[in-house]
Amino acid sequence: MSELHHRIEYVNGIRLHCVEQGEGPLVLMVHGFPESWYSYRYQLPVLAAAGYRAVAIDVRGYGRSSKPTAIDAYRMVRKVADNVALVKALGEETAVIVGHDWGAPIAWTSALLRPDVFRGVAGLSVPFAAAGDRRPTEVFREMAGAEEFYIEYFQQPGRAEAELDADVRSWLLGFYFTASGDAPPPDLAAGTVATVAPGRKMRDRFSYPEQMPAWLSDEDLDFYAGEFERTGFTGGLNRYRNVDRDWEDLSTFRGRPIEVPALFIGGDRDGPTIWGQRAIDAFATSLPRLHRSIILPGCGHWTQQERPDEVNEALLDFLTALS
Repeated sequence: MSELHHRIEYVNGIRLHCVEQGEGPLVLMVHGFPESWYSYRYQLPVLAAAGYRAVAIDVRGYGRSSKPTAIDAYRMVRKVADNVALVKALGEETAVIVGHDWGAPIAWTSALLRPDVFRGVAGLSVPFAAAGDRRPTEVFREMAGAEEFYIEYFQQPGRAEAELDADVRSWLLGFYFTASGDAPPPDLAAGTVATVAPGRKMRDRFSYPEQMPAWLSDEDLDFYAGEFERTGFTGGLNRYRNVDRDWEDLSTFRGRPIEVPALFIGGDRDGPTIWGQRAIDAFATSLPRLHRSIILPGCGHWTQQERPDEVNEALLDFLTALS
């Protein structure tokens, strides 16, 4: 089987780093926050062995990809344009796109806007949900009540960075573990990691493992920490700072279903999957060519890392159905 191959492509005036393995139909994998191409380390070799050209990218703002300074350089339409241009730069005309966390909305929107390029789409953790009639920041404000929803906490440039940059490795470990299926259930009376109490920080509600979970080794954490110690978090956080711009940019497509075959995989202990139940219930309308919707018991937020075998099996089943 082929080895991992790192490559740089110049698209849309920026540099995109990606890692590929295998030959065959293209499967493009898009990560979320705070991660990198490395979050698909369990998928790359399996897809390659099954006869696919598996490519995991560093989204703009992360890793070895460019980090534009303007906040609006991270709006959704730019991320979609990056994916479209990368498919062409890789010498392909079409791809199946897979996304996790923020990568899921990027993947869903890529398939929504360019079904001619993305012939199938798989979303992990975050279900496809058509934009509503209200600005996202207004909705988040109501969700949090007297506290701040974490996306609100991320809005002011520099504020979250000050917390995250203070101890990158410790912050990442706390965030990864607390959002995983291995963490103890939150004390709802004391609040959840999704909200921040007035005058407090996100990490005040983190829990930490007595030993590393099976899906995240010390070496894995070292890789992630090394990436963010080198690049900082601003590029990733700027994605959150465009939610209202995205709502405006995509208003023409509001209510339109995704027409290509789709797969969804979530976890029953994952916040975005739980919050997205209404969107999942609407899949018959929003994803008319849905292949499967899978909820993994005991799985937290880091879907393809926590449950690689189940995710790989579901992805291969989906890809086979597209053949």
